[in-house]
Amino acid sequence: MESESTSELIRSQLRRLRLNADLSQEEFGKLVHYSGSQVSAVELGHRPLDRLFLERRLGVRMDRQAVLTKPNPPKLVAVVEETVLRRADEGFRGIMTQQIAHLIECGERANVSVHVVPADVSGHVGLAGPFTLARQVDGGWVGYLENQLDGTSIDRDDEIAILQARWESVRSEALPHGQSAVLMKEVMMSWTI
Repeated sequence: MESESTSELIRSQLRRLRLNADLSQEEFGKLVHYSGSQVSAVELGHRPLDRLFLERRLGVRMDRQAVLTKPNPPKLVAVVEETVLRRADEGFRGIMTQQIAHLIECGERANVSVHVVPADVSGHVGLAGPFTLARQVDGGWVGYLENQLDGTSIDRDDEIAILQARWESVRSEALPHGQSAVLMKEVMMSWTI
């Protein structure tokens, strides 16, 4: 989402394994980005995508993290589901351990807060799909809805109001920051056993 670089506040509700680039550890990003891109190309009847092309695309996504470490960075509040952190197979343990450690490390920054929706919360409006809201320096809001192929930018006031209400609903289901960090550490430890 282009507007992140000019935002004061970013709110991201992350529902799937492909965490947003602001919080992805590079090896995790490579694995998810490459597998998703290759599957898409094959599904469309094309040859698998060129590795250099994929490296550039991943680089652009990973460069988004610089927004969080620049002078006067935006505040990022991210909500991720516990099931996202636990969704992996045996061959994925090392990368998931690194990714969760990276989330914990990001959450220790003054401008980043990561909250986890516990697995026992069975239903909430965030299950409809991941979204991001960004408040610009002029006070206006921009939304971004992710989907399997691309994403959609939202700037109409009525649609922003709906996303704001959904954000508040999802955020209210998540654990506080400190409890979320404890839960992420427990999940990370389960990957190292």
